[in-house]
Amino acid sequence: MANRVRKHMINFYVDDDELAAIRLKMEKINMNNQSLYLRKMALEGRIIKVDYSVFNDIGNSISGVSRNINQIAKRINATDNIYAEDMKQIKQTQEEIWQLLKSIELRLL
Repeated sequence: MANRVRKHMINFYVDDDELAAIRLKMEKINMNNQSLYLRKMALEGRIIKVDYSVFNDIGNSISGVSRNINQIAKRINATDNIYAEDMKQIKQTQEEIWQLLKSIELRLL
């Protein structure tokens, strides 16, 4: 016990409804350590869980766009020519990137 970082214990009582509410909030943020949850809430007043799945979807989309650009670059390097279709595809890819960036901005607001 002398080696504990936290030496002071705080105990308090809650009723059934309060306990259910605490557990529901913990479940919503996928936290199962009640002591950690209550300590963070007491000290910081809020816990924010970030949903990173948005970034996974956008990352996959950007990877697809990158593959398209690489294919165009290989074709240009192989033929030493830039075709109108290649320029059209580059502009379309650029527009896709802008749309992805706009969707990130909207999801973060």
